[in-house]
Amino acid sequence: MSENSFDVLIIGCGVAGLVCAIELAKKGQRVAIVTRETDPLLSNTYWAQGGTIFPPNSLTHEELVKDIQKASSNTSNEEAAKILEEKSGAILNQILIDEAKTNFERDKNGQLLFTKEAAHSFPRILFKGDYTGREIQVSLLNHLKNKDLFPTVNFFIAHTAIDLLTPVHHGNNLKQRYEENQVLGAYLFDQVKEQVKKVVAKTTVLATGGVGSLYLHHSNSEGARGDGHAMAKRAGATLVNMEFIQFHPTTFFDSSSHRRFLISEALRGEGGVLLNSKGDAFMQNYHDDRELAPRDVVSRSIDEEMMNTKHDCCYLDISFKDKTETKERFPTIYKHCLEKNVDITTEPIPVVPAAHYSCGGVKTDLKGRTSLASLYAVGEVACTGLHGANRLASTSLAEGVTWGFLAAEDIYKENKTKSVYDSSRLKNWELGSGPADSVLVQQDWLTLKQTMWNYVGLTRTSSRLKRGEAMFKELYDEIQRFYKDAALKDELIGLRNGVEVALQVLSASRRNKKSIGCFYRKD
Repeated sequence: MSENSFDVLIIGCGVAGLVCAIELAKKGQRVAIVTRETDPLLSNTYWAQGGTIFPPNSLTHEELVKDIQKASSNTSNEEAAKILEEKSGAILNQILIDEAKTNFERDKNGQLLFTKEAAHSFPRILFKGDYTGREIQVSLLNHLKNKDLFPTVNFFIAHTAIDLLTPVHHGNNLKQRYEENQVLGAYLFDQVKEQVKKVVAKTTVLATGGVGSLYLHHSNSEGARGDGHAMAKRAGATLVNMEFIQFHPTTFFDSSSHRRFLISEALRGEGGVLLNSKGDAFMQNYHDDRELAPRDVVSRSIDEEMMNTKHDCCYLDISFKDKTETKERFPTIYKHCLEKNVDITTEPIPVVPAAHYSCGGVKTDLKGRTSLASLYAVGEVACTGLHGANRLASTSLAEGVTWGFLAAEDIYKENKTKSVYDSSRLKNWELGSGPADSVLVQQDWLTLKQTMWNYVGLTRTSSRLKRGEAMFKELYDEIQRFYKDAALKDELIGLRNGVEVALQVLSASRRNKKSIGCFYRKD
């Protein structure tokens, strides 16, 4: 194989992509992992706070599928939920605990500790303080960087995937249009050298995360802008459930950044109480489970209280708990809030909802296969139907581990009979030379984020969606013209993808007339 030819190309380096890479590399597959970041630590996985479900035995199996269905308003794909129930424990134990040595919390006897989050029947969630995702990301990357164990893994750092390669779209010969529409790799933009590489692979895996950063206020990494969704759609794959965007009820209210710091649901699981600006607890007025109601209910309840009190935020109070216990259980949250002049051991935390998780995505089967040959999708970019219309807390990390593993198993079997496509039969990328005005790009990004927040946000109406559609179509047309001739930049590639995915979320929202799960149509 040439230096830009691989058995498997994995785009994205969160938990799902890394687990997939580990399993494939263990079997001797030559793997390329692509990240647009200069540091592969930065992903949505890194920012995950709460934890991951861990059902290793019959006790913790009990009620999991029911809890997933209940949280999703009975819209979850039950077969996917059963797979998570039956297989995630053993896979997580093997990959994270035994191999990567992920340091989850344990008691003084060395036994794993469990916590509870909203809509769970009982404590079944493994955690590490309030930085579980960071612990998982660090442990997986450290494991993968062991060249003695994984000599066939290659990282493309600061490389942005532009488009998926297919013979139909990128063949040099017209007759290639009659070939099977399979994915052959991707065009990658080297941000440092400002060059485009044509990377081919037997199989390509999308592990690009969600779409949260398309919103003005979100809890995601800025890279969660729908790159994988847009590339898959342009290549011909199917997207489903795109209207189901879960908003996290509690992020720190801070006007200094679009990315809002997450105040983990585990804080409410440990007894935190929501208060309005008058100091009154209010969740009992909205749901019997109060602070542990499903996220969509809590988010809309906070939004309602903010409107009723004409205040910019609500408050989450855990100051009545033991101070030392709170600092030890939530060290990251305590430190961040203290830096913002809020001591959570003595005063409530100002909170607002923010875009958090995309329940839909690129449609896959239960092995991660998409509707396009040789293209898999795992993690948040994928949609097996596990989450339905609303995600049960702390299922996403377990989902990433499980389907990263299952996809790798299937890819290895399929790759035995595949060969890498001749890259000389595929067109080279034609670089534009026009100036990409950074001010225009940033302004378009702001317009996109504000439109998503105002018109395709927590509460949607026909009039808002109609207004949003008109704005997106104008923005889409303008960006397509601009993109055609402009010199490539990561922000411009992301903007092109972001507008395309925003239109998909909006179109799905217009088609769905029924409020369900995290999707709420006021009219």
